[in-house]
Amino acid sequence: MSLHCPECGQRYEDRWRCRCESPLQFAETPRPTVSDPTEANIDPREGLWAFSDLMPVDRHVSLGEGYTPLVDAPAWNATFKLEYVFPTGSFKDRGATTILSRAIDLGVDRVVDDSSGNAGAAIATYAARGGLKAEIYVPADVKESKVRAIRRAGADIVRVEGTREDVTNACIDAVEAGDGWYASHAWNPAFFEGTATMAYEIVHQRDWSVPDAIVAPLGHGTMFLGAYRGFKRLLDAGWIDRLPKLLGAQATGYAPFASALHDDLEADVHNEIADGIKIREPVQKTAILEAIEESEGDVIAVSESDTAAELDRLHREGFYTEPTCAVAPAALRAYRERGVIDDDDDVVVPLSGSGLKQ
Repeated sequence: MSLHCPECGQRYEDRWRCRCESPLQFAETPRPTVSDPTEANIDPREGLWAFSDLMPVDRHVSLGEGYTPLVDAPAWNATFKLEYVFPTGSFKDRGATTILSRAIDLGVDRVVDDSSGNAGAAIATYAARGGLKAEIYVPADVKESKVRAIRRAGADIVRVEGTREDVTNACIDAVEAGDGWYASHAWNPAFFEGTATMAYEIVHQRDWSVPDAIVAPLGHGTMFLGAYRGFKRLLDAGWIDRLPKLLGAQATGYAPFASALHDDLEADVHNEIADGIKIREPVQKTAILEAIEESEGDVIAVSESDTAAELDRLHREGFYTEPTCAVAPAALRAYRERGVIDDDDDVVVPLSGSGLKQ
């Protein structure tokens, strides 16, 4: 479970980032014990921990999370992965179960994180499940429904005025002052080991076939990069024969990846309703750009009006999601219009958070 820096090679037993300020990764990750995935002993009743042989973290904290439904979405000519049916109502539970399990392995008794809502609710809930204290830094204008979930899990809440980056900086200051173990969904590699399980589930649910493309919301990249690492691990193990095309959906005005790849963005037009991905300075930017390149993917920005219209379509079709979810199916339409995705391509779109939190 030791960590290493892919930039400078430094190795640590535990640290939230390298001394060179680069994100860390696990020094070693497990490989499957069988060459044929159909021979693997995978039991969906174990949730995402059915894939524990592929994870460098042991299960200590769990609420039965994972193995979410993969359902047809004819109105989009795609398949939706219903990531909003987790215990706390978002895919962030994938990372919460693994990061809190690692915290317990390390003997931690207090965790700290910064969040716009969903990650904070997940970390607070799983900390409560594991008997750990938690403190969550949130934007001052965070939705009360998300703060309520954090508070009811017994976590302390610190509201911070300013941008989402100001919230992170305030949290990091507290961590560096010794105020707890940084259970960061943006920095900690244990969180990404949890989100990688979405990739394992998708191919297992599809009898080990790989979709042509995944279209996912992209802020800090916990879902996007986790999915890439999951598919890459399966590819390296010989369990799949290719990577899907990884296509990101950002919010206009908060779209550093789309801006890096395209020069036709209206940077002064802001999508404020996709609050879960309002990130201008993603921690894992280098790794995400590499994932986009290796998967022959792309990233585009989605406007507020397109997000709102897509949210209405989702609700009318029975998918009761929060607004941030809608950027991915909205981006799917745009990718088809641009010819990035053909009409007959096999596409999976994860829906990341529940509308019950609104």
